[in-house]
Amino acid sequence: MAQTDASSAPYALVVDDDGLIRMDALDILEEAGFRTLEACDGDAAMEVLAQHHAAIVLLFTDVQMPGSRNGFAVARETARQWPHIAIVVASGHMQPGPDDMPEGARFIAKPFIAEMVHDHLKEILPDGQKPEPLRD
Repeated sequence: MAQTDASSAPYALVVDDDGLIRMDALDILEEAGFRTLEACDGDAAMEVLAQHHAAIVLLFTDVQMPGSRNGFAVARETARQWPHIAIVVASGHMQPGPDDMPEGARFIAKPFIAEMVHDHLKEILPDGQKPEPLRD
C-alpha cells in the first residue's frame, strides 16, 4: 500500500451516531489516504465544518441521527456553504427523496464495504483532492 504524506493528506469528516459504523467508515477513509475528523450527529458536524471547512474535502454522513439536523440537512447545508466539499450520504433505512440530496452528492446503502466507498470517491473527488491511494 502506498504511503501518504500525512501532513498533506486531505481531510474527510465522518458523521454517524453509531460508534461502530463511524469507526468502520473512519477506517475505510483512512485506508483511502484521508486524515479524518468525526462527529456523532448533525449539529456536531456543522460545528466541525465551521471550524475546519477549508481543510475538509469530503463529508461522509449517515441520514438518521439525533439532534436538529439529519444527514440530508447536513449535506444540503454543506453544499450551500462550502461547495468545494464532496458529499457522500449513507443509510441502511431510507432512500433519498427528490429534494433530499444536494446536486453532485452520492448516496450509498448500508452496509457498505471499502471497495464500494473507494469507487464512489474516485468518481466524485476532483483529482487535486484525491489522496494518493485513490489516484489511478
